[in-house]
Amino acid sequence: MKKKGYSERGLFGQINHYDAHGKKIGESRPGFLGGMNHYDSKGRKTGYSDRSIFGGVNHYDSHGHKTGYSARGFGGVNHYDEHGEKTGFSSRGFFGGLNHYGDDDSD
Repeated sequence: MKKKGYSERGLFGQINHYDAHGKKIGESRPGFLGGMNHYDSKGRKTGYSDRSIFGGVNHYDSHGHKTGYSARGFGGVNHYDEHGEKTGFSSRGFFGGLNHYGDDDSD
């Protein structure tokens, strides 16, 4: 498993996302009715996430199509695509935030 990047909380409630080299690739901001809105590094909305009624979080693209979900796993959070195939996991970083790992070796 290769580290794909990390996320950490910003000063104003947003979550900043970085690639494995430390370059900012986007951010997530709290939504008006809960959930999180996701933006790329240029500020364009790329999607949103909402809590599922069965636990976990559902992820959607900017057109409202479900792209996957995340659910608690042993020691972190497991991520799945829209077909239920595991794509990676996230675990707490030593200094806070989350480290993201992919299940494949591609960049």
